[in-house]
Amino acid sequence: MIGTLLNSFIGYSQTKNPACWPSFRGDPQLTGTATGSLKPPLQLLWTFQAGDAIKSSPVMCNNMIFFGSDDGFIYALTRDGKLKWKFPAGTAVEAAPLYLDNTVYAGSLEGTLFAVDATSGKLKWKYLTEGQIVGSSNWTVTADGRRKEILTGSYDYNLHAVDAVSGTPLWKYESNNFINGSAAISGSLAIFGGCDGYLHLVNTGTGKVEDTINLETYIASSAAIQGNQVWFGNYDGEFFCVDLKQRSIRWKTGGGGPFLSSPAVFGERVVIGSQNRYLYCYHTETGELIWKYKALGKVDASPVVIGNLVVMASSDGRVHLLELETGKEVWVYEIGSQITATPGVVAGMILVGAHDGILYAFGPAK
Repeated sequence: MIGTLLNSFIGYSQTKNPACWPSFRGDPQLTGTATGSLKPPLQLLWTFQAGDAIKSSPVMCNNMIFFGSDDGFIYALTRDGKLKWKFPAGTAVEAAPLYLDNTVYAGSLEGTLFAVDATSGKLKWKYLTEGQIVGSSNWTVTADGRRKEILTGSYDYNLHAVDAVSGTPLWKYESNNFINGSAAISGSLAIFGGCDGYLHLVNTGTGKVEDTINLETYIASSAAIQGNQVWFGNYDGEFFCVDLKQRSIRWKTGGGGPFLSSPAVFGERVVIGSQNRYLYCYHTETGELIWKYKALGKVDASPVVIGNLVVMASSDGRVHLLELETGKEVWVYEIGSQITATPGVVAGMILVGAHDGILYAFGPAK
């Protein structure tokens, strides 16, 4: 049992299911990469109207789609966009859900983490923090390998770890300011940047900090991990690569606008959007700028890499497909309403919510 849990987690990023996008960035390392392919041009397949703006990124597994809305509900839709259930969270849900073992985990702006049965929509348990939850939950296995734990950051300054089945508190780690993003997982480390201006490396077994790296200004988004390196941006427009073995900054770039977007990393390319309206593509090893693409609005939604394409959404209300190698635009669709939610990319579809309260599904043109 212990070996099964550990092996299933360690090999997660190598054995992704192309029909499943279970979390904000697709995997516990927050790589922002999807398997399978997209073949432009795409067409609008269907839409679903929620009761208010959708700032929560959609996830999909087992032909079910889950997302939150500012109307205070967590929604479950079928693959063809039909409502299966909606769960009353009581207040806005901006965090992307996490799907794990037929359970949907999602936090609210009231600071409550909910565990909801994915089939029935019934509450399994809830856990209260003392600040709003904006970032998606992540998961890992406990130190003894017997259980799965859910990790959630809160505006109460803490990273909380709770038992996935029962919601029982396991530990919490206190930073020095709000935690806005999600924690990325590398082995026994949970890695996140905080509004305190530090990158925190926390042991997932004990909840004790192993190291911090001072970055001098606050980090509003999440990091992405590939191998022994982690990439992330800060609010001053600097983009970093940190070596996890050396526990030090390997390189950094300047001159970007504030980064609220989280990076996507694939091979030798790492891409991230900025509030200065650019999507940047850097070389993972050197930090060299390979290309940049200018949108008509802020790029707060995080990009997703699938095959040789980058899926990008921007606050000008457009969804774009760009070539990963060159940054050339190959397809664009204008929704007409602001988009800040990261797209979900799964099973040949793009799912994206907008501030008009509509979830849009795009797929191959027939």
